[in-house]
Amino acid sequence: MTPAQHFRKRAFDLAASALGLLALGLPLLALALLARRSTGASGFFVQERVGRGGRLVPIVKLRTMRPTSNGSTVTTAGDPRITRFGAFLRRTKLDELPQLWCVLRGHMSFVGPRPDVPGYADRLQGDDRRILELRPGITGPATLAFRDEEELLAAQPDPQRYNDEVLWPAKVRLNREYLDHWTLRGDLASIWQTLFGKP
Repeated sequence: MTPAQHFRKRAFDLAASALGLLALGLPLLALALLARRSTGASGFFVQERVGRGGRLVPIVKLRTMRPTSNGSTVTTAGDPRITRFGAFLRRTKLDELPQLWCVLRGHMSFVGPRPDVPGYADRLQGDDRRILELRPGITGPATLAFRDEEELLAAQPDPQRYNDEVLWPAKVRLNREYLDHWTLRGDLASIWQTLFGKP
């Protein structure tokens, strides 16, 4: 992407995230209170993820799981840690709403690679490292291509291995193509498809 393209992308992110927070601030707080009640912990889940340039940045989501660990970095459909209300939030993608704040702060973009935990994006090699030029996104081509990721992982005998050997390389390829062919119109199309399920 050229400097001018980065500028247009960031200008859109700033304007759209500010408007989104103004419009959705109160419903977001209500969802956070419900998430807190269902999980028995803070309604917001904050975790450091790999951001632009490989730097760690805090990413915020609505909490959907009870605060216990199963030792894996992947989450499958039917994970017993996910609460009933959390499953609704994940299914409708409402758990992603707090990331509007991350976009406003410059830690994320509306469209881009999903923010990964350390051990993935920060270990990219060669040409794949160009992906780190991008801020991680709330949605993006790889996210849309694997909308059913949790169900797909749940069907595998070894979800972690399938993620590392099949899903992750496919996402890298899609994100590299996104970087090479970025347009603002393409970002708007991805947002539309995320919201309404239609290209």
